[in-house]
Amino acid sequence: MVHLWVRAEQREHEERVGLTPEGAGQLIAAGIKVSVEASDVRAIAIDGYAAAGCQIVAQNSWPDAPRDAIIFGLKELPEDGTPLPHRHIMFGHAYKGQPDGQVLLRRFQAGGGTLYDLEYLVDEAGRRVAAFGYWAGFAGAAVSLKCWAAQQHGGIAGPVGVYPSSDALVAEIRADIAGFDAPNAIVIGALGRVGSGASDLCARCGVDVTKWDMAETAHGGPFPEVLQHAVFLNCILAQPGAPVFVPPEAAQNPGALRVIGDIACDPTSDFSPIKVYDRVTSWDKPALRVAENPMLDVTAIDNLPSLLPVESSQDYAAQLLPSLQTLGNLEAGVWGRAKASFDAAIATL
Repeated sequence: MVHLWVRAEQREHEERVGLTPEGAGQLIAAGIKVSVEASDVRAIAIDGYAAAGCQIVAQNSWPDAPRDAIIFGLKELPEDGTPLPHRHIMFGHAYKGQPDGQVLLRRFQAGGGTLYDLEYLVDEAGRRVAAFGYWAGFAGAAVSLKCWAAQQHGGIAGPVGVYPSSDALVAEIRADIAGFDAPNAIVIGALGRVGSGASDLCARCGVDVTKWDMAETAHGGPFPEVLQHAVFLNCILAQPGAPVFVPPEAAQNPGALRVIGDIACDPTSDFSPIKVYDRVTSWDKPALRVAENPMLDVTAIDNLPSLLPVESSQDYAAQLLPSLQTLGNLEAGVWGRAKASFDAAIATL
């Protein structure tokens, strides 16, 4: 019997989950055993999982789970260096040369376990079967506008937190920017999931948006148009061949640009399209000031959908459920392709 073990998230400010009680019930009906760890932060209450027939287990007990259990979480594991003998489903961020990713892969290598990276669960055409992109874009645009609003008051953005709904988040952003002429924004990657979410948030907040995608960026740059907007929202992943949208010299001459929302958020990659910063920002300090006169802030939070944990979890879980229903055959389909990506990464160590 396939045994799926849904772990509690151990990262700060992470309330999402990749399986809803309704989805768990469907897996159980299909003959899959589902264990769900208790959690004091998960946005979806444990009672629903118990009612669906899940086994409820202790919080953070996954290291002691049966060896044949498949451990399912979203964000990173505690960085304690221990070998990983289980099969894990999670976002590993380990295949693009990230330093922390190399450490994670060596833990799998030492323990004999396997990483089924959620970023590499793809269909036959290479498209991801499930993604948080829309809500990352939505929340990332909201945080960027909060950064802009803070600048209008001569300050820098303060801490951000969890919102009960997208309507509540929109209402707060509209209040933040009220009384000022709304900034203009440019979204690069506007036709994708992330860009769609970013564009929708801007539209709901009354911000004019220039929408760019592959056609507008095909010439490879430079892109002076970016510096003609107050807010730049990057929704393009760092990857080989990615053009540079904000060169290093923009920190000294930013033009009209005041806030960069790097929603794709991969600043340590050599392929990052934004060259004025080198580290992620946090919920406690969402803005990194890279220039003072005029002010230029970068916001780059790497778990943005957690600002809207209920809506983003429900959306993502619905996308992923059909793949979870095929866990009985890990050698084929999306799981087989994910395993091949893991094997290729391990071979480079």
